[in-house]
Amino acid sequence: MENLTIGFLGLGAGLILLLLRVQIGVALGLVSFIGIGVLLNARAAWGMLTAVPFNFVGDWNLTAIPMFLLMGFVASETGISSGLFRAMRILLAWLPGGLAVASVGACAMLSAASGSSVATSSAFARIATPEMLRYKYDPGLATGVIAASGTLGSLIPPSILMVLYGYLAEVSIAKLFMAGFLPGLLSATMFIAMIVIRCSLNPRLAPAVTDTFTTRDFLVAAKEIWALPTIIVGVLSGIFIGLFSPTEAGAVGAALAICLGAARRSLSWGALYRSGLATLTSTAGIFMVVIGTTLLGKFMTLSGVPGFIASSLLSPGSTQLLVIAMVAVLYLILGCFLDSIGIMLLTMPIILPVAREVGIEPIYFGIILVKLLEIGLVTPPVGLNVYIVKAALGERVPLVSIFRGVSWFIAVDLITLALLIAFPVISLYLPSLMD
Repeated sequence: MENLTIGFLGLGAGLILLLLRVQIGVALGLVSFIGIGVLLNARAAWGMLTAVPFNFVGDWNLTAIPMFLLMGFVASETGISSGLFRAMRILLAWLPGGLAVASVGACAMLSAASGSSVATSSAFARIATPEMLRYKYDPGLATGVIAASGTLGSLIPPSILMVLYGYLAEVSIAKLFMAGFLPGLLSATMFIAMIVIRCSLNPRLAPAVTDTFTTRDFLVAAKEIWALPTIIVGVLSGIFIGLFSPTEAGAVGAALAICLGAARRSLSWGALYRSGLATLTSTAGIFMVVIGTTLLGKFMTLSGVPGFIASSLLSPGSTQLLVIAMVAVLYLILGCFLDSIGIMLLTMPIILPVAREVGIEPIYFGIILVKLLEIGLVTPPVGLNVYIVKAALGERVPLVSIFRGVSWFIAVDLITLALLIAFPVISLYLPSLMD
C-alpha cells in the first residue's frame, strides 16, 4: 500500500473517531501511532510516542498557556470580573441597545483575560442576558450578543490560540499578540456599530433603559472596571516595549491578578486552590490535543499528504487570495462540527505548507485563521458558544432564537474578515513597530 493511501486512510479513521466523540487528542494520537508503525515500524512509532510528549511539555514557550489560564481563573475567582457588566451597563446604557453594547465591552475584556470563550459566554449568559430580557430586549439579540462577543478573546491578546499557532508555525508570539489587537478592537467595534444601527432603526429590539445614574454611580462603576484592563494593558505594554517575553508575560499577568485580588480583599486560599485546579485541568486538556496533533503532523509528513494536497490545490496561477478563500471555506465548514483548538491543530500540518508555498505572511495568516475560528464558535449546527448560552439559560430562550440572533453577528464577522483580508496592514501595523 502506498504511503499516500495510508495517510488518507489515517485521516479518514481520525475523522470517524472524532464523530464517535473520542477525545481529539486520543483519536489523533492513536491514528498517528498506528500510521507511523505501518509506514516505518513499531519501534519507530513507539519512539515518537515517547519523545513527542516530553519534548512538547518541556518547551519553555508553552508555559505561557497555563500562566494565562491562571490569570483568567484568578480574575474570575477573586471577583475582578464580576462587576464588569454592571459597570459597563452604567457607562453605556444611554446608547441605543446600550445593554447589548455593554455586553460586548464586558465580554471582550473578560474573554481577553481568561482566554476562554466558553467561560465568558457561560458567565455573561447568567449575568447579562437575564438583565436584557428584563428590559424586554429581543431574545435573539439578548442571547446572540453573548454567544458572539464571547469569541472576541481569541483575537484580543493574550490568546491561547495565538500561543499555539505561534508554536506550530514557528513565528513570534509577541508579534502575534500585537497583530491581534487592532483586529480584535475592529471586531468589537463592528459588533457595537451593528447593534446601535439595528436598535436605532427598530427600537422594539431594545427598549430604552429609563434608569437614572448619579455621579456616585459612575465613580463606583469606574472603581469596579479598572482592575481587569490594568492586567491586560500591563501584559501587552510589557510585551510591546520588550520588557518581558510573552512567556514571562503570562507569569506577570497571573501575579498581577493575584496582587489585585489581594488588594481587593477577595483573595482566599480556596480561590487560589480552585484557580490552580482549573488551570491544571484546562492545561492538561489542551496539551493532550496538541500532543496528538503533533504526532499527526509527523504522520502526515511521512505519508506525503501535505505535499500532495499542496500540489493538487496549487497551480501556476494560484494566488494568495485563492488559498485564503479555500482555507476560509474549510474552516467555516469544520467550525460547524469541531471546537476551535481542535480545528486549528487538526489542519495546521496540512494548510501551513500550502500557505508557505504561495508566500503568505505567517503572522497575517495566523490572524485570519483565528478570526475564522471565532466565527466557527457560533455557526450552526454545532456552534459551541450557542449551546453554552442555551445551557446557561435553560428553557427561557429557544435554541432557534439564539441561532437567529447570532446570525447578525456572523454576517458582521464575515464583513470584518473581508476587511482583514483586503487590508493586511490592520494586522501587521503594530508588529512592524516592534522590528
